[in-house]
Amino acid sequence: MKTVFVDVDTQLDFLYPAGALYVPGAERIVPAIHSLHRHAAVASIPVLSTMDAHTEDDPEFQSWPPHCIAGTVAQHKAAATLLENRVIIPNRDGPFSIEGAQQILLEKQTLDAFATRTMRRVIEALNADRFIVYGVVTEICVLWAARGLLAANKQVALVSDAVRELKADEAARAFAEIRSLGGSVTTLSEVLGG
Repeated sequence: MKTVFVDVDTQLDFLYPAGALYVPGAERIVPAIHSLHRHAAVASIPVLSTMDAHTEDDPEFQSWPPHCIAGTVAQHKAAATLLENRVIIPNRDGPFSIEGAQQILLEKQTLDAFATRTMRRVIEALNADRFIVYGVVTEICVLWAARGLLAANKQVALVSDAVRELKADEAARAFAEIRSLGGSVTTLSEVLGG
């Protein structure tokens, strides 16, 4: 069974206190994500990383403060979340290649990565059955990614100690929803085989 790791929005604007939309405590999951990515590299498991890439006047800023503006330092992923051999896929029509990439950086301008022009095509190209999901924010973009994968009839496991939420009660509902849709919850040590 082919597995893909799905790293949701682990970008500077979300992970660290100086970020425009800092998720309190998110910096504490960076070592877990680093461990997942190192494991993926050794085991030849592709890592699909979603990342916000907004314009300065992005429509999303009507609901959220400006964040992750494309080309700014704040939009970058944390260094510990990057693998050496990676490819960036912009949110636009047209061909792309993921051949030989350890990590696929999928740009998005919406909470739901499946609302992009590329997410479904990348999932098809990866041709995997099982997706291990983690990142930020548990009850928002992580939940949307899990929903989309489950709707595509994929096996989904959420890594409980490699996610961070804004609101604990909403995160608990997100975990319950993922389970009710047929997904599961796992831990870092279970994924790493410890």
